Amino acid sequence: MTASDTLSFYRRILDNLGDGVLLFDKRLTLTYINMPGEMLLAVSARQVLGARARLVLPCGEQPIEPDLRHAMETGISLTKRNVTLVHPLHVITVNLHITPMTEDEATGVLVQVQQVDRHLRISMEEQLLAQQNAARSLLRGLAHEIKNPLGGLRGAAQLLEQELQDELREYTQIIIEESDRLQSLLDRMLGPNKLPQKTWLNIHRVLDRVTQLVQVEVPAGVRIVRDYDPSIPEIFGDADQLIQAILNIVRNAAQALGMHGRIVIRTRIDRQVTIGERRHRMAVKVDIIDDGPGIKPELLNHIFYPMVTGRADGTGLGLSIAQGLISQHGGLIECSSVPGNTVFSIFLPLEEDHETSVPGLGSR
Repeated sequence: MTASDTLSFYRRILDNLGDGVLLFDKRLTLTYINMPGEMLLAVSARQVLGARARLVLPCGEQPIEPDLRHAMETGISLTKRNVTLVHPLHVITVNLHITPMTEDEATGVLVQVQQVDRHLRISMEEQLLAQQNAARSLLRGLAHEIKNPLGGLRGAAQLLEQELQDELREYTQIIIEESDRLQSLLDRMLGPNKLPQKTWLNIHRVLDRVTQLVQVEVPAGVRIVRDYDPSIPEIFGDADQLIQAILNIVRNAAQALGMHGRIVIRTRIDRQVTIGERRHRMAVKVDIIDDGPGIKPELLNHIFYPMVTGRADGTGLGLSIAQGLISQHGGLIECSSVPGNTVFSIFLPLEEDHETSVPGLGSR
């Protein structure tokens, strides 16, 4: 293996880590950053190589450079926990593991950036998936117990209807209609009962179809804005099921807005996404953002449960069904909400075949 091959091999290792790795020279200017570091800090290597440490890792009132110098001077590694990095577009909380690079003398310092928010999000995702599975198992058992007597009740009402006079048949008809309504409700609570019919599809066509369906329903004062990343490759999924899942979320956003407001449908590539116990190098992230009143804090952790709703006329099934449909695609839906900014984020893993085909995101 040549020196060039060895260097390329080590770069691939660093680019497949879950944490950011940054290397600063003796003058504390950045000489290397791996791909997870770029994604974590929302920068490109081209932008920040040669920049000072305080600009790459802006720690607010407690600058990072004195700690980097101290590590180089003493040769002792150190860890700074729960450090807030304040960037213009986002704020993240990280742990910084600082290691001096020495030969005969200090030649630089290596900084491993571990996002605390990400680990908290992974924990919340695992809890959400466990809750979803528990709720689904409970619903299946409950539906089975209700459907059997419900079918008997409907059959008995049909037999009784044949024996009654015309003026009394309206009562048996009520029993039959209500039985059918309960049967329909149970079917909706259980969600789709067929496996997805997956093909290669363009996620933006799915989103355009959802937009068309919602635009004819919303008042003139509600605007739907599309913010797409055109470099996103095709995904492997069931178009009908994805349309249904995303439509449920966008409709909820439109209903929350009332007569006026804005919905933004945004697509991006996200890296190092963990769903359940599996980490995906790349995933499509679809954000549905509205500027409505937000979701009540007491409901926020329960909105994906069946029959949980913040509207008097809501059934509480739309988000539960959406989560189930996205789960069948190996994905997950998350939600964050404050007044004026409610965000539903849909994560759909990309197939391994795409990992080197997305412009600007392949292995270097």
